[in-house]
Amino acid sequence: MTSSPPIRLVVLFGGRSAEHDVSCVSARHVLAAADPERYVIEPVGITRQGRWVLAEAAAKALRTGADALPDHLTADGPAVDALPVLTDDGSPAVTVAMPILHGPMGEDGTIQGLLELAGVPYVGAGVLASALCMDKVACKDHLAGHGVPQGRYRWFTLDTTDAGEEQLRRPDGSLSSVDAEVDAAADQLGLPLFIKPANMGSSVGVSRATTGDEARAAIRVAASYDREVIVEEEIRGREIEIAVLGNEDPEASVAGEILPGAEFYDYADKYQDGADLRIPASLSPDELAEVQRIAIAAYRACKVEGLARVDFFYEEKRGWLVNELNTMPGFTPISMYPKLWAASGVDYTTLIDRLVDLAVSRHQRQRRHTRTDH
Repeated sequence: MTSSPPIRLVVLFGGRSAEHDVSCVSARHVLAAADPERYVIEPVGITRQGRWVLAEAAAKALRTGADALPDHLTADGPAVDALPVLTDDGSPAVTVAMPILHGPMGEDGTIQGLLELAGVPYVGAGVLASALCMDKVACKDHLAGHGVPQGRYRWFTLDTTDAGEEQLRRPDGSLSSVDAEVDAAADQLGLPLFIKPANMGSSVGVSRATTGDEARAAIRVAASYDREVIVEEEIRGREIEIAVLGNEDPEASVAGEILPGAEFYDYADKYQDGADLRIPASLSPDELAEVQRIAIAAYRACKVEGLARVDFFYEEKRGWLVNELNTMPGFTPISMYPKLWAASGVDYTTLIDRLVDLAVSRHQRQRRHTRTDH
């Protein structure tokens, strides 16, 4: 009996977003956990300027053993063109890309589109789902159309003109001002407000504003990361997360609960071990079944495949409210996604195997529907 050839696993990390450092830590732990008997691993970094490099130091350390890897990878090494490094190198191994990239220019459908053009199977959601879930406004609007329960929100764009003046535009295209939008948000949603860049993750650029002055400052911080700004009501309730895994038949993990160590679950809480993560969360069987059902419904509504973490609030009055879907959640040792699956009986190495198998399966399925003649 002949064994299957190893899979050439191209792990992409770094990227051009503010979540570059998170990606470098996540990718380190993916490299350490991936089965060396199954994969020929090629770490490829993307610098903050968008240059692709062969991460030779990481590859050399990995050959010595996982323990030789640094705490986080660095996007340093010889420059390489994207398409040649992604496409099959002529070996019998199947190439699969694993884009451990967070935020814009990595998690938003851009890299996914490149991988589609290259014809390479890749881990995670496709172009549409990646773009949709990255844009908090578009995702919330879409989920509302599917009847998925959510909190209340407003949004607008904020640009700086060539003359250096602020130009705030409402969803209907009309012009407004920061002062007017803060007043309208406070009237509609109340204070405090959560103000976020619409296309960012890891709580980067997120502020909790308790006054009008704080809200005005928070809007300008958010707009420094993304011209589209979303303003949300504060929901006082439990913060619950569910990990989802699968293509046509997704599965939901046990639930985890976040007890923030700060005023809210911010960047430091997520990546510097400030929050208390309770896994599994204390839920009744009926409560768990319901939040898992809504998580899978949201996953399907957004056409996600591969994986996502679905974040919820639980409020006594309104029940379960979806906050957002993250299609490439963190993979650091303290990240919720791998911890939730570990508590559900799927260890880190097996989780990588499952994700790679899902990528290959989806790619093979898609190739059966690529007729070009007419």
